[in-house]
Amino acid sequence: MTLQEAVLTDRERLVGIHHLDTLIVRNNLALSYQQAGRTDEAITLQIAVLIDCERVLGPEHPDTLTARSNLAVGYREAGRTTEATTLLEAVLTDRERILGPEHPDTLTARNNLATTYADNGRTTEATTLLEAVLTDRERILGPEHPSTLTARNNLASAYSQAGRTAEATALLEAVLTDFERILGPEHPDSITTRNNLAVTRRRAGP
Repeated sequence: MTLQEAVLTDRERLVGIHHLDTLIVRNNLALSYQQAGRTDEAITLQIAVLIDCERVLGPEHPDTLTARSNLAVGYREAGRTTEATTLLEAVLTDRERILGPEHPDTLTARNNLATTYADNGRTTEATTLLEAVLTDRERILGPEHPSTLTARNNLASAYSQAGRTAEATALLEAVLTDFERILGPEHPDSITTRNNLAVTRRRAGP
């Protein structure tokens, strides 16, 4: 992260704080803050990046929509689920209109919104949306694409939260087999899925 901060300082000095390359570095640094659990710093930086993207690129530019989506995910990670939901619903509407309903970024927006619905306890809406995301990703990207496997994993988690543990367990077992075969047993996605499967089996009981 220290290296990213140094790169940002250099970019700001050489090309200015509003240059597209600088905005990209600032966005990446915000994501690193988020992954490190520095949520307040991440959100502060993401808000600044979004404001600059809207002013420099326009409110409907794909990079602006990405910045808005990143801020929404930051809100969700910070537990600010109402703000996250409102922003993600707007991002999905814009991406469907500007990029089309089947664009990968649109599918990602739909997935992020569904995950936030699940966090809010809106399991029926989350499940319906995630089933649609999975169907689209299987058709557009193929059944073994990492994004498709992630969608399957997210749907299984929604099933588990909704008490549909048998369906969740069956789906997670299949996803884990695919992740281990395609990405390897020690890949982070394989480890996460293995953990999700263990949690779901505990919920199901003996």
